[in-house]
Amino acid sequence: MSENKLNPPVAEKIAKKLEAHGDVRIDNYYWLNDRENKKVIDYLNAENDYYNAVTGHTKEFQEALFLEMKSRIKEDDESVPYKKNGYYYITRFEKGKQYPIYARKKKTLAAKEEIMFDVNVLAKGHNYFKLAGLSISPNNKLVSFGIDTVSRRQYTLQFKNLETGELYPEKIKNTTGSATWANDNKTVFYTLKNPKTLRSEKIFRHILGTDPKNDVEVFFEEDETFNVYVYKTKSQKYLVIGSHSTVSTECRVLEANNPTGMFRVIQPRERDLEYSIAHYNNHFYIHTNMGNATNFKLMKTAEAFTNKENWEDVIPHREEVLLEDFSIFKDFLVLEERVNGLNKIRIIRWDKSEDFYFPFEEETYSAGVFYNPEFDTNTIRYSYNSMTTPNSVIDFNVNDKSKTIKKEQQVLGGSFDKKNYKSERIWAKATDGTKVPISLVYHKNTNLNSETPLLLYAYGSYGYTIDAGFSSTRLSLLDRGFVFAIAHVRGGEYLGRKWYEDGKLLKKKNTFTDFIDCAKHLIKHNYTSKKHLYVSGGSAGGLLMGVVINMNPDLFHGVIASVPFVDVLTTMLDSSIPLTTGEYDEWGNPNIKEYYDYIKSYSPYDNVSKQHYPNLLVTTGLHDSQVQYFEPAKWVAKLRDYKLNDTILVLHTNMKAGHGGASGRFEALKEIAMDYSFIIDLEGKACFKKNY
Repeated sequence: MSENKLNPPVAEKIAKKLEAHGDVRIDNYYWLNDRENKKVIDYLNAENDYYNAVTGHTKEFQEALFLEMKSRIKEDDESVPYKKNGYYYITRFEKGKQYPIYARKKKTLAAKEEIMFDVNVLAKGHNYFKLAGLSISPNNKLVSFGIDTVSRRQYTLQFKNLETGELYPEKIKNTTGSATWANDNKTVFYTLKNPKTLRSEKIFRHILGTDPKNDVEVFFEEDETFNVYVYKTKSQKYLVIGSHSTVSTECRVLEANNPTGMFRVIQPRERDLEYSIAHYNNHFYIHTNMGNATNFKLMKTAEAFTNKENWEDVIPHREEVLLEDFSIFKDFLVLEERVNGLNKIRIIRWDKSEDFYFPFEEETYSAGVFYNPEFDTNTIRYSYNSMTTPNSVIDFNVNDKSKTIKKEQQVLGGSFDKKNYKSERIWAKATDGTKVPISLVYHKNTNLNSETPLLLYAYGSYGYTIDAGFSSTRLSLLDRGFVFAIAHVRGGEYLGRKWYEDGKLLKKKNTFTDFIDCAKHLIKHNYTSKKHLYVSGGSAGGLLMGVVINMNPDLFHGVIASVPFVDVLTTMLDSSIPLTTGEYDEWGNPNIKEYYDYIKSYSPYDNVSKQHYPNLLVTTGLHDSQVQYFEPAKWVAKLRDYKLNDTILVLHTNMKAGHGGASGRFEALKEIAMDYSFIIDLEGKACFKKNY
């Protein structure tokens, strides 16, 4: 495909003067931020038409890829049942259907199935449909749930009687979708969003069967850099309201038997003090970074004396171990740790008689404690997978150390054998001398050399770790001779909390230079070459894509930027845009000149220049609440105006979806097929067919 044979849309230039700290920027495409403007919609549709024209010759291949990926999925699939409060809960899919069915069975798995929700029925007539936040009342008779039909993560909260099937008349709009039941089986607490910024800012109390107009506001988070949530402790004794920002937390508790009482603060918020709580045996257990515990530690305090002065160590801070999470059971404590980038699961009995780790053998993998709602049990459920090993759900018996694989992800189609694939972890040397890990997977018959196509992926923000996990859809690349690699760049937490701290605020550029250095390392060590190197990232990872193609445009042959956060400076200066104020501790507050200058020095939209750019596919959703559609739209318009070569530049906007893309399980595969076909087509027709 070649862009210069077709005429791309040309966005009108309407100069908008943006001024801060005496600095003036001219934004010619600011007008694209009005989705109610017919001219904007017409432009986005023209871009979609252009995308279809440029990629039209791949449509049959996209469909073939879609069917190939779909064929690996067990369509009539179901989750491993979990037990809670006397019921087994199951999520299952039926052949040919897009959405799940939520069911349960009383006391035993041999009992008659009760269907709580068939989402396929509920989703009829909707282009997008998401059911979320299912929460069962303590007496097992009622359920609260949220529905989003726009893909803007604004859920309407509703209630259903599971015995009669009756839907209650009340509908509470603009919530997070979830609710928490008090122990009286009639009172729920829920989170309301700001209708403009979409910040989770208020907790309300609702009594089932009453008009939501009479709901009581129990907490309002006035600080715009904080969000709020509500949940119940595993002990079922306390309701918890949590307020959190990037660097600070505050928790309030109320006994669940007293829903009209007053919440009390565990520990007042302090800058740079983070903590979360669980309840067990008249104590609160606290996961926190208090006292410069960069990698977090576990502490506890008596119920009645909760200020930090009363906290005492349970698991002290360790420089080499990131304590990611913990779970409490009747007889033991479970810790989720990360050491040198790899997950560790540790069991400690309360009576101190045992302290041991689960054994994991592969060089690079992903493991984590699964949902374990039962308190009095000797079994821990966890998940395990690697880049070559499909996901398994495993029950581990703490008493006899036996493992039972409850479910292993089936990869259908007949051709998959994990022995046919290789994975490894290598280390690239960053510009400042730091070693950056890269996880790779490829078919055992793929020759690694300068002609090998390689797709390098990264995210690198918010301390979010991209683990080396399995993907059945990725096989469509591996079986065509591609290498897939993950760059574990700074800004994530792969190598601990400091790894995150070194990739945010005024150290954010480490994320970008790490990625470039990983790409150069792969080329230097003959895994690929510039002509065959492809890169991808979404959201904040899309920001990464935007920065690196400004910095080193000749390093990559093709780029996929999904819902990319590319107009960082303008967005962070606009507090009315969803999520902006809560992001100040991640990117910096550009109302302060030091941060303004730093963000401006890398913001992709502000740094587009007259140079050659690689082939680029940009995707977005019209209703995206995380990264507004106009950011990628403006970016593409500016790139078109500035780039000096005739490489492909296409924008595809899903006019019916938001940040997460399509809602149906098969529709999402079509979006992956669209991405893969773009880079496979760039690699050449020889890649259209499987090599293995």
